[in-house]
Amino acid sequence: MADVTLKPLADRVVVQPLEQEEVTSFGIILPETAKEKPQKGTVVAVGPGKRDDKGALIPMEVKVGDVVLYAKYAGTELKLQENQPVLVLRESDILAIVL
Repeated sequence: MADVTLKPLADRVVVQPLEQEEVTSFGIILPETAKEKPQKGTVVAVGPGKRDDKGALIPMEVKVGDVVLYAKYAGTELKLQENQPVLVLRESDILAIVL
């Protein structure tokens, strides 16, 4: 897991994408260019939540350590120290928590 030095604001979440398998079930090795963009990752940091129209804080549904599925082209990709890729996205871009 990435050592995150980011503190997300509002309803934003920092996710470390999980790498896709490099070999298919038939034993074919996939080159880097043939891999699809990951849509599954581990939550490494969570903001405090969003405020409603009356100013009340709506807490986040995800927490650090959750494995989530997210929209394919959601969020902003960043590289942290040691070239660790992370994705900063809104909680609304998260489609599901993997149980």
